[in-house]
Amino acid sequence: MWETWHWAAGAALQADQGDGRGRVAQGLERLRTRPVPPGTEARLRFLLAAHRGSTRRVAAVLGVSQRTVQRWVTKKPGARRPPGPAQVQAIEEAVLVRWQPRVRARLRARAEAEGFVLHTRARFGFAAAAGSSDDPRVRWITQSLPGEVAGELSAARDAGAGEQQQLVILARALGHAYFRDGGRRGHGLHIAFTDVEFADFSIG
Repeated sequence: MWETWHWAAGAALQADQGDGRGRVAQGLERLRTRPVPPGTEARLRFLLAAHRGSTRRVAAVLGVSQRTVQRWVTKKPGARRPPGPAQVQAIEEAVLVRWQPRVRARLRARAEAEGFVLHTRARFGFAAAAGSSDDPRVRWITQSLPGEVAGELSAARDAGAGEQQQLVILARALGHAYFRDGGRRGHGLHIAFTDVEFADFSIG
């Protein structure tokens, strides 16, 4: 049985440019067996339940005032105020961090021990002479990557690495496995990994 998680990226996302959301980290955090609650209201209920109904604790997690959280969840007519786009994103990320931690820990350990498969569509290749078969172009890629790469991604996330560093780790690993034939060719060439449209990660 394959267990899969998804990282969806905008068409302009590049290996040398993060967008602040940490999409690689989000994709890896979404490793789960049940979907995260859909909708901001359901996610707020989940956060409140996780923090024993305390709007103060939820506010501290999200970096807003307790009164702000109370306005989000109040049932008083006319008193409710929905969160803005940045706050909706913060709520989603807070839920992802807390969603099925034991499942995520188990699958993280498996990825680090056994490796994983990356499925992606992106502009990818060597920065080679124009016209080379290895020249950067949009490709569909399904590539097995070793557990060391999963471990490197995990360590980077644990250390607070941003999107740029995680994309660089993936680009280097893909280049080594996909083009360099396990290190037997293509030494010294720069890997281009840009315009990522999507990426799926799966563990066998």
